[in-house]
Amino acid sequence: MKKSTAKTFGELIKNEAKENPRFYLFSPDETTSNKLDAIYDVTSRAWANLKTKPYDMPESDGGQIVELLSENTLFAVMLGHILSGEPAMMTSYESFFAIITSQIIQHLKFLEQSENVSWRPKYPAVNLLSTSMCWRQDHNGFSHQSPILISTLLERPGKNVNCFFPVDSQSAAATFDFMMNSKNVVNLTTFDKNDEPQFIDEAHANFQFEHGASIFGFASDGDAFNLYSKDNENFNVIFTAAGDIVTREALEATKILRNDVPKIKMRFVGINSLTHGKIGTTEKSMDQQTFDLYFKKDTPIIANFHGYPETLKNILANYTDQKRIHAHGFTEQGSTTTPFEMLSLNHASRYDLAKTAAKIIGRNDLVEKYEKIISDNHAYAHEHGVDLVEI
Repeated sequence: MKKSTAKTFGELIKNEAKENPRFYLFSPDETTSNKLDAIYDVTSRAWANLKTKPYDMPESDGGQIVELLSENTLFAVMLGHILSGEPAMMTSYESFFAIITSQIIQHLKFLEQSENVSWRPKYPAVNLLSTSMCWRQDHNGFSHQSPILISTLLERPGKNVNCFFPVDSQSAAATFDFMMNSKNVVNLTTFDKNDEPQFIDEAHANFQFEHGASIFGFASDGDAFNLYSKDNENFNVIFTAAGDIVTREALEATKILRNDVPKIKMRFVGINSLTHGKIGTTEKSMDQQTFDLYFKKDTPIIANFHGYPETLKNILANYTDQKRIHAHGFTEQGSTTTPFEMLSLNHASRYDLAKTAAKIIGRNDLVEKYEKIISDNHAYAHEHGVDLVEI
């Protein structure tokens, strides 16, 4: 089954707007294109009794959707609303969130100082929904590809940032609850707006969110429910991923390897949340003991990240020797091209990950096999404008 995480967020936002008339969604003219338009079922655009045209979207002076094609202005207005103690969310295309980086950093500085002032209250979170991601720019091209805000927020020292990567709709629901209930933080949540596979159920999603990561038993050898079991002592490789599309690719890589190397022993760890230097959130980050149980102490780790690979590698390196970590992610390659071609140009596709595993276990024949598949798709995509049917 496939489902749009964006549409799930849209339904959750709609329910929030219906229950709380003080909740506002700020959007630079992207509410509908980001598939968050379910909110129009319960409210309209904020419009101060100005003239409208017949083709305009529903508008009223009591609307809870604030749309303006200026991220800077919208963020400033949203902050005013949040500092009055009221909740809000802002959505934008991923690459354009970088426009307000300085404003976000200034707010983080304010939060850090305000926590030292006794009469300052705790403020609702700044909740940012980042869509139209770097991996799916089949039409917009290179100008719309930039996950740089993720790196900027995670690399800035402090304890007021959470970056979320819900893997599917169940994960999105757990993330949304945290966003709406958290205080004195900036929450950045990144997800694809297209229909994607659904991997986990509600109980798993809640567990994963509480711990920052979880083992996907259906893609892992050993006993995912008893991490102390002897069945979990020896793995050839451990796959991990943060981000819906890159998680899908990593899971597909495990299928490819099981078909080509039936005796290979693998584990898959899905990461939902990251904060400064840690897996998890500002409220609960993963400790060293838990990391060692999930990732072991010497098994090679193949990591696939939504953003720049060094960002996730640096966080993992806080827990273990970075020589174990083979990090993949967005490396500023590609423009307007097919989905798989975009992944392979950045060495983040299922076959690139499988190739890394093949190198680790010394299967050069498989390295050549996977390289040929990538090369064949490259030629086919450039000639026909779509990926190979089998991919």
